[in-house]
Amino acid sequence: MRFYGPRVSPEPIAHPKDLLTVGEVTARTGVAPSALRFYEAEGLITAERNRGNQRLYRRHMLRRISLILAARRLGIPLADVAEIFTTLPADDAPSHRDWVRVSRLWKRQLEDRRRYIMNLERQLTACIGCGCLSMRSCDLLNPDDRLRARGVGPVRLDESGGRDGPA
Repeated sequence: MRFYGPRVSPEPIAHPKDLLTVGEVTARTGVAPSALRFYEAEGLITAERNRGNQRLYRRHMLRRISLILAARRLGIPLADVAEIFTTLPADDAPSHRDWVRVSRLWKRQLEDRRRYIMNLERQLTACIGCGCLSMRSCDLLNPDDRLRARGVGPVRLDESGGRDGPA
């Protein structure tokens, strides 16, 4: 009978302070080098330079890049990501607690967007409150362009509360 112990990898164990080349970060994240430079220029990630002036990224930048990609998939603007990143540690990986806080904030933003889209869907066949008064329903839903007091443009589409009644 043979005993099989845990396999020992010839690769060293990754350390959060390890420095990764642009190629390694690109291979790990799928993000193009030009996007990495853009994220760096926007202050979302940081890189160090070696003696040959090549960019090197600390391993924890992989997590920041993953947060950027997750936000992008959710439709969260980069400006919002940058604002959130000001609350995260700059020289260490975000913790689980950080991720929970960020994900709760993004969840609220998605819920707001969902309400907006549902309201938009309801309003698509009705008066959008643009002030044109050319549709028959505008006489019922926006008589005498009373919605102008709420602002300019299609004000009913901007209502997240979904008020469907006459103005």
